[in-house]
Amino acid sequence: MEIKNARFLMSNSDVQKCPEPTKPEFAFIGRSNVGKSSLINMLTGQKKLAKTSSRPGKTQLINHFLINEAWYLVDLPGYGYAKVSKKSKEKFQAYIVDYVLKRENLYCLFVLVDSRLELQKIDLEFINWLGEKEVPFALIFTKADKLGANKLGKNISDYKDQLLEYWAELPPIFVSSAEDGTGKEDILEFIETSS
Repeated sequence: MEIKNARFLMSNSDVQKCPEPTKPEFAFIGRSNVGKSSLINMLTGQKKLAKTSSRPGKTQLINHFLINEAWYLVDLPGYGYAKVSKKSKEKFQAYIVDYVLKRENLYCLFVLVDSRLELQKIDLEFINWLGEKEVPFALIFTKADKLGANKLGKNISDYKDQLLEYWAELPPIFVSSAEDGTGKEDILEFIETSS
């Protein structure tokens, strides 16, 4: 799939105010600073479509982008560590849950994890919660360019082994790098065949 046009549509914190659920939706979530916005920019070929920041917790709203006038790409707030107050963190955690469980046109939730790290407790809890709630999701390992091929392969293999202690089978898995474009074709092809 080729993304010919991508434009920001709206931001909000209320699922009821999201666009009409008439088009397929693919959302991106992960711990704060995992590289969601950078990955969105890489996939769409636009460097400034999603706002990036070195400060964790930059994304604090549900951000909708209209892609090829045919489907939505959604940037969700990160979960876990973020430099925001406890009250605002609880607030956006609540509307993340609301969005994930109530958005009827959500075809897939991409859970981003840092390929340099071992399985984090908060990621495991979130992944297992998605399983319990039967939310369709896929995993994307980010920042693949930061590791050599052997270390990257070992980290991903270890991650899968740990997940298989909880799961009978694994979700779709992608490896990406916003820096060098790794994973772009695979992720877009998955979106195309899923919608």
